[in-house]
Amino acid sequence: MSKIILTAASRIGCIRDNNEDMILAYDRLVRSEVYQTEFMTGDNGHFIIALADGMGGHCGGEVASELVLSNLKYYISDLPRTLSANEIKEYMTEWLHSANNIVNSQGITNPSLHEMGTTLVGVIYYEGHYFWMNCGDSRLYRLRNNLLEQLTTDHSLNTIIGEEKHSNIITNCIGAGIKNLYMDMVEFTEDLQPDDIYMLCSDGLTDMLPNMEIERLLCHDATADKLCEAAINAGGFDNVSVVIFKNMG
Repeated sequence: MSKIILTAASRIGCIRDNNEDMILAYDRLVRSEVYQTEFMTGDNGHFIIALADGMGGHCGGEVASELVLSNLKYYISDLPRTLSANEIKEYMTEWLHSANNIVNSQGITNPSLHEMGTTLVGVIYYEGHYFWMNCGDSRLYRLRNNLLEQLTTDHSLNTIIGEEKHSNIITNCIGAGIKNLYMDMVEFTEDLQPDDIYMLCSDGLTDMLPNMEIERLLCHDATADKLCEAAINAGGFDNVSVVIFKNMG
């Protein structure tokens, strides 16, 4: 049993009219607000911390991100007990395709939601095991020994051509008419260290701030809201959402 300290923030930014990002912060959906909590892993056999960056249509992006995270929250809470790591990955693959069908079907039946979709990045805790997962170009980072490292790989055109910066052309997401989607999923239980800090973010953060600045802020114990504020002060061209959590051991 260990203690998790979490801060989450989601902001509309300076340019957009609506916020298509959404966060699932353990027990709460967060959009256009700030939230913080702490809890013990023993309080729940499994939970998820996740972030979705929606896209498409007049309000399609915000519909897609909320639809996916709401569905995911209940799916994780209903997982059977004593699953193996491989079984967890199989369950999550089944969920991914089910969620994709739900999002795509809504886009077909409602013209205003045509080709809506969302990225998804998250960390799952299941009976003492930790997994990260990624579909799209939202990111998971780890700060260890004051050094920042991106753990996920962007599913984007820039990744294919070998560029490290974000691209507005993604090659994989949930919905948007995509049928052959996929999800990276990695167990990192054995790699956990007590002082590690993990950060999930939408590209509204990393398009505005270089990694060195994010690293500096995290080294000075910046909250999720402080990082959002820094991105907005740098221009805030997109919605910006951040989750920061630390396993206290």
